[in-house]
Amino acid sequence: MSWRIPIATVDPLKNTIETHFGIHPTIAQLLLQRDFDSFEKVESLLQPKLSNLADPFLLPDMELAVVQILETIEQNGQIVLFGDYDVDGVTSVALLHRILLEFGAKVRSYLPNRLRTGYGLTEKGMEEAFASGKPDLLITLDCGSSSRAEIAKAYELGVRVVVLDHHECQEPVPVCEAVVNPKRGKEFRYLCTVGIAFKVAHALLKRRRDISIQLKEYLDLVAIGTIADVVPLIEENRLLAIKGLEQVSRTKWLGLKRLLEAAELSKRVRAVDISFKLAPRINAAGRLDSAEIALELMLSSDFDNAKALGDQLEQLNSKRKTLSEVVYQEAELQVEETYKVEKHYAIVVGKRDWHFGLIGIVAAKLTQKYQCPVVVIGFDNDGIGKGSARSVEGFSLIDALQKCDRFLLKHGGHHMAAGVTIAEAHLTDFREAFNSCAAQMLQHGPSPFIVAPDVELQLSDINMHLLESYEAAGPFGTNHPEPLFLLRGIHAAAAPELMKEKHRSFTFWQNGKTARAIWFNSSDEPLPPPPWDVAFTLGRNDFRGNSSPSIYIRHMRSAGV
Repeated sequence: MSWRIPIATVDPLKNTIETHFGIHPTIAQLLLQRDFDSFEKVESLLQPKLSNLADPFLLPDMELAVVQILETIEQNGQIVLFGDYDVDGVTSVALLHRILLEFGAKVRSYLPNRLRTGYGLTEKGMEEAFASGKPDLLITLDCGSSSRAEIAKAYELGVRVVVLDHHECQEPVPVCEAVVNPKRGKEFRYLCTVGIAFKVAHALLKRRRDISIQLKEYLDLVAIGTIADVVPLIEENRLLAIKGLEQVSRTKWLGLKRLLEAAELSKRVRAVDISFKLAPRINAAGRLDSAEIALELMLSSDFDNAKALGDQLEQLNSKRKTLSEVVYQEAELQVEETYKVEKHYAIVVGKRDWHFGLIGIVAAKLTQKYQCPVVVIGFDNDGIGKGSARSVEGFSLIDALQKCDRFLLKHGGHHMAAGVTIAEAHLTDFREAFNSCAAQMLQHGPSPFIVAPDVELQLSDINMHLLESYEAAGPFGTNHPEPLFLLRGIHAAAAPELMKEKHRSFTFWQNGKTARAIWFNSSDEPLPPPPWDVAFTLGRNDFRGNSSPSIYIRHMRSAGV
């Protein structure tokens, strides 16, 4: 790792923004560095308002979709929602299911089984979804944009189809009543499916003003799906995430309350809590069993039922942790054997018997550790592999996988997360081609081997004012990355302590000021000689009713190197 030290700049707007919005000078400087260079831009970031939500009918085919839904309800027809087994799929189906019930619809929902029916809209999945009776209208959520043959089959059965999806699609889209996909237009291209489902709910209420629904009560589901799906947290996505995080803490849904209890989240819920505590629990069902367990929990209105389902999800999540750690360790061994920092820009690993439901978790962990695109593939006994890919800023998986198409049986997804199907015989060729794409796309962009903090701080700068200003500028994610801060010349006030045999806890000292810091999963990292330069992120520590800033170490080196 090489380090790029930030250069302090003086911007005449900084003091004005700091004073006008009451934020810490460090955050004012950070916003200016990120091109929030006017009062209007800063106000939109720090003080988002639901009244600024744009017209949902700007989405492609929204009018057509709303007409079909309302006509089916008025004719007492049956609607089936067909989703996906990840968090976006679960939350989008749960949201629209509840909304349609409020409209008096006859609705039932179905989520495919990862191992039994595979991903997306399949004929086998439709057979299962229609087992209780053929519907009048099928609404696909988080799938369907490329399912031409399957949708044609639905029409042969006499079932009309509306697609709600955010995955990349090519024209002509499947022939059906409506394809509401922001990738087909110019507006809302950042939305995931739960955001689209919220827009559909908004559009339905615009056409039926006699229906009384408090849409803001559904924003908790929107925030969970949006943050978990790693879509850009910009514009309306950011607004929906912020207001949704506020709603999570006061949610009215019994199932979500049960999840919060299991995750020991009682008050303030942050984006990081969704990413590392709620989303894994929801995903555990679809990874190891059936995602319908998670959906049933999200729709439950009975306390005992919600508790039983929540307990089942906890057991699956515990099992998921154990099994995924085994796959992760085996993947790490392959990385050590095949990945050379000086010549590789991406990681591709694969092995027989890696559980298809766990490879996405492992890909995400490897991406976070190595800061480069990663594909993890599990092969079956016939040598057919299913892989999960995760990306970094500046690298489009859609573009890369298209260039590697000749080595793949199938691929799809979006720019930051995707899936592949590949024959084991093509693994080496695919690894080389994928790395070549990464080299071309990333060699002129930010290097994964450079530590580039955004702003330098003194230890005395780290206080509640900084933390509150930092949180006001969040949540952070794709296209709005978490800031990396820098401390230089830091001393240790005491020897580091080992926590849970894998984390290190430090007491830092600088110019008479001390503070605690944590370096997660660092027990095997060699400590450089002090004093240190430390690159870190900020967090909040809530303990016995008191809050304080937390320093989370990301990188450390000897000072002055």
